[in-house]
Amino acid sequence: MIRLFKLQFRLALLFFCFAFFGRSSQILIPMDETQTNHLKSYGIAYWILENDVVIEWLLNYRGGSFLCPNLQKIEEELIIRGVKYEVISDGQANTIKNEIANPEVNQELVQLEKAPKIAVYTPKGSLPWDDAVTMVLEYAEIPYEKIYDSAIIMGVLPKYDWLHLHHEDFTGQYGKFYSSYKDFPWYKEQVAQAEADAQMLGFKKVSQLKLAVANNIKNFVVGGGFLFTMCSGTDSFDIGLAAHNTDICERMYDGDAMNPNCQEQLDFGNTLAFEDFKLVKDPYVYEYSNIDGTELHRMPENTDKFTLFEFSAKWDIVPTMLTQCHTDVINGFMGQTTDFKKDLIKPNVLILGENKALGTAKYLHGEYGQGTWTFYGGHDPEDFQHRVGDPPTDLNLHPNSPGYRLILNNILFPAAKKKKRKT
Repeated sequence: MIRLFKLQFRLALLFFCFAFFGRSSQILIPMDETQTNHLKSYGIAYWILENDVVIEWLLNYRGGSFLCPNLQKIEEELIIRGVKYEVISDGQANTIKNEIANPEVNQELVQLEKAPKIAVYTPKGSLPWDDAVTMVLEYAEIPYEKIYDSAIIMGVLPKYDWLHLHHEDFTGQYGKFYSSYKDFPWYKEQVAQAEADAQMLGFKKVSQLKLAVANNIKNFVVGGGFLFTMCSGTDSFDIGLAAHNTDICERMYDGDAMNPNCQEQLDFGNTLAFEDFKLVKDPYVYEYSNIDGTELHRMPENTDKFTLFEFSAKWDIVPTMLTQCHTDVINGFMGQTTDFKKDLIKPNVLILGENKALGTAKYLHGEYGQGTWTFYGGHDPEDFQHRVGDPPTDLNLHPNSPGYRLILNNILFPAAKKKKRKT
């Protein structure tokens, strides 16, 4: 009887291992035009990493496909989330890897090893659809934590691998919404809350609080963190850093006049991406500086496009990861900061995507200290001209959005065993 029980136990254990730990085949998640849901594919990749399974990112192979062990639980999750996959033999997988290893082929294999811990810098009252990154994280079912000024001042950033900045104004001018929205309840509430937070944290002005936050974020990057931001979180971050020795805020924003010599006192050596820019000093103008290329986008929506650069997958692995997509021409989209004028971008910054017709850069990347940062212009990749109060984008209608794919490339980026870009 005992012998029979042991035999039954061993058979049950063998079945368990077969069902949950693997079969002699692999799962290929294609990321080309055949994929039914590109965005949820990234969520699957993150979920696999959370469950301590190493997966492989096949850069430039069928749109940047994923390869993982054929585990029953993974297959079930793929079916539940509506993500297309193919079960292939180990021999087929090895053939793919051999093709990728060919030095004449612009492809590379990168291992993804550990799910990065993600934080989104966002105020408490914000809704998921206020911000494209938060929205796509929710849609792709990728977990994240919300943090804001007090948490950053108190030093929580080292807990995280990847930080996204909600479209924020780091200059202390409340998005320069004063002219259009100063009498709106939401604007008054935003100002009152920001001033209360600054006072609670020991700062006389909101601009001083935002500078301290920006410096902590910059130090996070120096220490090896991954920073990603869009729209006004890009140029306002650099402008706030450049203005660390001067006052660029007018009376309606901080109670006193701006320094008349603030332009001359900007410190471009303290910024990440931009230099030699000119401030828009008029407090009634909805613009921070001449970095932004929004004013240049006087064209029909159907002609506004930006193009991704092609990089050497075997030599420039990082930019290749960040530009994985099933197309290299993507529909443009506006924002408070739509894109960036090239002549104001620092020479050591890598341009990942550009609007060729306008001569502007849409997608930037750079290294700083031990970490990296990525700036992506525009507000919502599937809402050409998003306005305050517009309804949220329903990503169920855009599961294959190439513009949103670029955001999700950045989320998986910290999980990869990377090689530095060679120059």
